[in-house]
Amino acid sequence: MTKSRKPKRKLLKWGLRILIFGISAILLFYFSVYLQVWGPLPNQNQLTEIRQSKASEVYASNGKLIGKFYIFDRQPINYDEIPQHLIEALIATEDARFYDHKGIDNRSLLRVIFKSLLLQDESSGGGSTISQQLAKNLFPRKNHGIFSMPVNKTREAIIATRLEKAYTKEEIITLYLNTVPFGDNTFGIESAAGKFYSKKARELTLAESAVLIGMLKASHLYNPRVFPERSKTRRDVVLNQMSRYGYLTAEEVSIAKSQKLQLSYRGFSHEDGLAPYFREQVRKTLESWTANNKNEQGDAYNLYTSGLKIYTTLDYDMQRMAEEAMTEHMSKLQTDFEESYGKNAPWLKNAALIESTIEKLPKYKALKASGRTKKQIMDSLAVKYEMELFDWSGKKVVKASPIDSAIHYLKFLNTGMLSIDPRSGAVKSWIGGIDFEHFQYDHVNQAKRQVGSTFKPIVYTAALEAGVDPCKHYSAQQVTYTNYDNWTPTNSGDEGNYDLNYSMKGALSNSVNTVAVKVLEDAGLENVIGQAQRMGITSNMPQVPSIALGTAEISLIEMIEAYSSYVNSSRTVKPYFITSIEDSRGELIAEFKPEVNEDQAFSEATRQSIIEMLKATVDEGTASRLRWKYGLSNDIAGKTGTTQSNKDGWFVGITPKLLTITWVGVDDHRIGFRTTNMGQGANSALPIYGLMMQKMNADKNFNSITRAKFPPPSIEVLNQLGCQPIQEDGFLKRLFTNDEKPKPMKFDNKAAEEKEGIFSKIGNLFKRKDKKEKKKNGGG
Repeated sequence: MTKSRKPKRKLLKWGLRILIFGISAILLFYFSVYLQVWGPLPNQNQLTEIRQSKASEVYASNGKLIGKFYIFDRQPINYDEIPQHLIEALIATEDARFYDHKGIDNRSLLRVIFKSLLLQDESSGGGSTISQQLAKNLFPRKNHGIFSMPVNKTREAIIATRLEKAYTKEEIITLYLNTVPFGDNTFGIESAAGKFYSKKARELTLAESAVLIGMLKASHLYNPRVFPERSKTRRDVVLNQMSRYGYLTAEEVSIAKSQKLQLSYRGFSHEDGLAPYFREQVRKTLESWTANNKNEQGDAYNLYTSGLKIYTTLDYDMQRMAEEAMTEHMSKLQTDFEESYGKNAPWLKNAALIESTIEKLPKYKALKASGRTKKQIMDSLAVKYEMELFDWSGKKVVKASPIDSAIHYLKFLNTGMLSIDPRSGAVKSWIGGIDFEHFQYDHVNQAKRQVGSTFKPIVYTAALEAGVDPCKHYSAQQVTYTNYDNWTPTNSGDEGNYDLNYSMKGALSNSVNTVAVKVLEDAGLENVIGQAQRMGITSNMPQVPSIALGTAEISLIEMIEAYSSYVNSSRTVKPYFITSIEDSRGELIAEFKPEVNEDQAFSEATRQSIIEMLKATVDEGTASRLRWKYGLSNDIAGKTGTTQSNKDGWFVGITPKLLTITWVGVDDHRIGFRTTNMGQGANSALPIYGLMMQKMNADKNFNSITRAKFPPPSIEVLNQLGCQPIQEDGFLKRLFTNDEKPKPMKFDNKAAEEKEGIFSKIGNLFKRKDKKEKKKNGGG
């Protein structure tokens, strides 16, 4: 008898020890979260500020308001604007004892501890009160590895109890319904009512309220647009819960259940308005700044609640003109682009392209991770439902499948465009894409694409710095580089120019590929890469001669820093867009100054020479349509760029007080323009700049920019460039001199500019294509 009791007592002791150890471990873990070992917790003051939160405001350089940042950047409403039946549906479904607890539901606490914390069962649910869910909405979860779920659950429980002390129950309900996600990129009950039913929240019926509250369990799975039957079933569960807790009679439930699931879906975006990509960049920058700066009380600023006033460099009217120009050109170019491919478009016929695009969809990856077969996945993705699709004719709600949507967006051309003051780096306009709501990838600072011929000025800069004579004439004949896999560069468009000889100015203004590679040889590959780095380019550049043609992938914002040196005394400037920040009382708390490189990237003589070459590009080269098509008489230097297989079109527009770079292409590198005539930078990217400058020229408020003149180059520079830009069949040699080698022409002070123009015109006489052909097929 005694022997049989000993093992039982031993087991009991071990069981008691395990229980004590478990409880101790839980308490220790709780206090580790409470003591902020896993990260900071909001204190009572910070939670109280949410009630009195003020939106942070963003201003353009002229003081016009261009955007606000507040909690979740949504449409908040007051408690009295929320229907009572919606509040009752929320409580009955999500937190039946909401009015009885102080942030934590003790009846569910043990289930949360043992299932969620100890067993790591994320599907256990049922333990999160509305206050805890609000804590999650206001302070999003963070990744702590295998401890993520228990840390976040405990953190939310602590914050919930603090919220209950700071707010009334009505205020917690209001905060929750203003911040909770409803799917389809919609947050807050007012936004959800507008998107799914095209009405205000206060106008929602009982059945409609039950549908929206039902989505809170899983916003995608119970989305009435995507899964109407599943949503209807969930709606009925909410109605039953309301009956169970005495909010509805059986008759009221029956009437509500009998109603059809009738949506009035309307797409809208909180990202509409001027400069959405710019505002997003401001938001990202300010989130980082607020996390590292504190107020007088020692608390970090909050971009969404602290009422900051952010003043930027953005020119409101220039941004508006840039967006108008972009829309005008890109909508037409998209039509031409699609028509050029017709029924044989790659997004319609290229099975491998379409399949790989579908496989990149988040939903495809999620279904694959769940163990579905490929056929099951494709069948699921082929289901059609109402969705909003972007189109240049207007955003439309159509019945389409995720596969249809993927193919639809695969065909769109996109763009990036940035304008800065080249002396300070102040951003004047910023366009990151064609539509922020549907294309949130910013092509100004996120995308890296091949830059094409826009890299050539850097090559020529390195050559001039290496002592290459700008009047050295290069043959355009093709050369095969046997030490680089027998690579043979070719020229774009005008095939007859292989037997011409070009000076550096003639070759750069006409964007002659074969000559650019020979100039790189004279400059030295390492010197060219070093020159690019001194001009602010940090992207990796392959050590191959093809970089002379712009095969390196570089971001637009890097390129604009490099080009700024051609206007700013050979010194680069970093683009910046925030000038100052004030707190809610209007007191200055931060100020930002231009970042101008103290070191010159190259000599003043080289700078003047490159500007003269780029002016010739606009006056008589690949960018001449700025003159003959857009009628621009401004002082403009520029450079077009087109990459291999017409994948990217570029244009750089330079005036004494404004520097602009534009890129156009398809996000998927496998799709390019069908023809060079359409895809060349002069046709795809330049027009946006041309249209913007037309609008600026018509507004006298921009006279200080549009009427600015480049300072004349020195006589020494003019003399160095004073040779004929193009030679053919030795005729120009005989015209100017009897010597075997053409001599540079010397200028006097009186007629330097006039003679420079004469020689440029003479050079143009010997192009193989006539003026009309050149207008049709500009190189570059």
